[in-house]
Amino acid sequence: MVGERFLDDIIKSNKLIIREVNGIENLNALESGAIITCNHFNPFDVFAIENVYRSSKFANKKTLYKVIREGNYTNFPGLYGFLFRNSDTLPLSSNIETMKKFLKSVKDILNRGDFILVYPEQSLWWNYKKPKPLKPGAFKFAVESNVPVLPVFITMQDTEIIGKDGFPIQEYIINILEPIYPVKELSAHANVELIKNKNFEMWKKCYEKFYRVPLEYTTKVKEEVKNGG
Repeated sequence: MVGERFLDDIIKSNKLIIREVNGIENLNALESGAIITCNHFNPFDVFAIENVYRSSKFANKKTLYKVIREGNYTNFPGLYGFLFRNSDTLPLSSNIETMKKFLKSVKDILNRGDFILVYPEQSLWWNYKKPKPLKPGAFKFAVESNVPVLPVFITMQDTEIIGKDGFPIQEYIINILEPIYPVKELSAHANVELIKNKNFEMWKKCYEKFYRVPLEYTTKVKEEVKNGG
């Protein structure tokens, strides 16, 4: 398979370096379909998750689907474009009818027990180490299908290998955290908020434990809005 050969190649060539995987038991303990969330900071982080999935007990039993943005699916050229279109991807769409099919596919996939990787930050900031605010979409998928969310947070540090961009290539520590389940007594909206907030708090704790600094943001957006700027 082209995707598997590509993943093996970028690992062998040190374009993707995975130093450690923590919490694989949390993935292996899942008994249903699940939404897997992950922070997004590099186009290769999806391959890091794929590599972890291949080492799990589900590698030959279930399928890991990945939600990608529409432009990556339709407009990306060359090998990357081929992989985006042929590696169990679910493209988001601006077309209403296509999105109806997307949402049906999400439910079908989760109900039959497979997994879907979603980047709930809905943005990629190059090698950004902090967790970003989360959008509700991924958590709505989980609540509507009554499946857990499995939060994954990737921490990283410099290697001595310099990439083509002139910066050190990062080595990844992949942290698979405990799954979060919907609460039966809560409404769908309350469950989405609960799971989203728990996911963020778990990422935050993971960030602070690894980097040994409190999570703080330097943006002044709220202050500017408050002052009428």
